[in-house]
Amino acid sequence: MNKHLDIAPEVAQALRDGRPVVALESTIISHGMPYPKNVETALLVEQTIRENGAVPATIAVIGGRLKAGLSREEIEYLGKTGRGVAKASRRDLPALVARGADGATTVATTMIIASLAGIRIFATGGIGGVHRGAETTMDISADLEELAQTPVMVVCAGAKSILDLGLTLEYLETKGVPVIGYGTEELPAFYTRRSGFGVDYRVDSPAELAAMFRAQRELDYKGGMLVTNPIPEEYAMDKAVIDAAIEQALAAADAAGIHGKETTPFLLAKVVELTGGESLESNIQLVLNNARLAARTAAELSR
Repeated sequence: MNKHLDIAPEVAQALRDGRPVVALESTIISHGMPYPKNVETALLVEQTIRENGAVPATIAVIGGRLKAGLSREEIEYLGKTGRGVAKASRRDLPALVARGADGATTVATTMIIASLAGIRIFATGGIGGVHRGAETTMDISADLEELAQTPVMVVCAGAKSILDLGLTLEYLETKGVPVIGYGTEELPAFYTRRSGFGVDYRVDSPAELAAMFRAQRELDYKGGMLVTNPIPEEYAMDKAVIDAAIEQALAAADAAGIHGKETTPFLLAKVVELTGGESLESNIQLVLNNARLAARTAAELSR
């Protein structure tokens, strides 16, 4: 085991026993929602994983230690500290470890730590991707590169609709990452069920997802797999409403000079403000939906 990694006892025992484990990120706790809603949501997602037959492993960096599985107290700490905890992508891990610092893990770093721990399935809200205007800014999330090189299945509600979804799919295709639609042939767009862009394959059961991922591992591919799971119909937002909010948020970010890794948290917070909190409830529900699917798929994979 990596000397910088701590695996929670419950998670370690489940892995030894061959029982299903699902990784969860921590950026959603510290940077994605206000306190105490962030802590309530994190605990509810863990509960949902358990109710669907798997063991949750929320991932973070605390005191320079890579953590696969957090205690309730550690989740509370991340929630209360909020943006005082560094948002940690791949480039940040060496510095955080060396300095004994804290970090909330993005999709990329959650995949890295999950893979080190031997966890193969990870549930999140939405992945990062190619930002609008990337042809001049080169603003492309490290999440995409991680999907190309780390053998973890990521279950999400598609790419966040603040991104350039077409270019995000093109990047994933270039990197050879399979994009799977769960019950859909169209890429979900986080708050909405449809984007107008197609996925590579449609799958209709957790057993089929597990079989596809097992085949990928047996073929010795080095990368991961992206499963896109549409937000439940009753929580999906009107596309015109969310598109208008995103355009306003993008203009506000440009006016404020926001760039780099601060862009996504700023835009999501602005969208919550502009939609009167409706997008926050949608965000919570899509994460729970992804947790259910990830747990059921992990259970099939462990058979």
